[in-house]
Amino acid sequence: MSPTPIYQSLHEERAVPGGRRIVLEFHAGDAEGVPAVLLLPAAARAAPAALLIHGYSSHKEQMADTVGEALLQRGIASVAIDLPLHGEREATIEPLSVGHPFELARRWHDAITECALALNYLAVRSEIDRQRLALVGYSLGSFLGVIVAARAPLVRAVVLAAGGDLPSGTPFGKLVRSVADPLRAVRALHGRPLLMLNGKWDRTVRPEQAERLFAEAGEPKELRWWDAGHYLPPAAIADGAEWLAGVLSSTTREQMGEG
Repeated sequence: MSPTPIYQSLHEERAVPGGRRIVLEFHAGDAEGVPAVLLLPAAARAAPAALLIHGYSSHKEQMADTVGEALLQRGIASVAIDLPLHGEREATIEPLSVGHPFELARRWHDAITECALALNYLAVRSEIDRQRLALVGYSLGSFLGVIVAARAPLVRAVVLAAGGDLPSGTPFGKLVRSVADPLRAVRALHGRPLLMLNGKWDRTVRPEQAERLFAEAGEPKELRWWDAGHYLPPAAIADGAEWLAGVLSSTTREQMGEG
């Protein structure tokens, strides 16, 4: 847990099927606020929860309205955030391109820091069972998510959708890997359950990238292929949500490493 207090500003709260949807912003200290959508199940007891990390040029609502809703139907809370230069924070996403390598590295570092803060934000909420936290990332969110999960023992299970290793021959590859190396990170999950969901025809994160990452991961792990490109079908979202619900509900705290 971070010793720095986390502050929040609530913008909207309303009932939705299965629980509540809260639009808010949180931050630590004087750092920039992180816009978020929090979905909380209606159940009275503390619920498992997942951090949802969107892809390049996407936003928090895309994750909340798809993955978040699927998890809510299964009694799992979630928080989806806008990464730097995305969603409500969008000015231009050009600095995230390989044409600006040092800005790319800085923004990735900021994103990783904010994702860690989001996990801590979930962990301190009374509605959340901090012993059953997970992470779900899509595309860019998968690249960042595996880094975050590797550094955060709070994360007990990981779902990576359309994720994999960096492309071979990535410009400034050494610089990027110095900030965020998916292969090194996935090896550091230390036996936490991992599910990868990938499209057989993906040309953005190619199958060989997914296979490289999967090969480096320890057990338990599973790679499920879909007849799709980079955008996975709704059935894949439901499949990942069902897998995560099973992991978080059937695995005891001792099995999940609490001791």
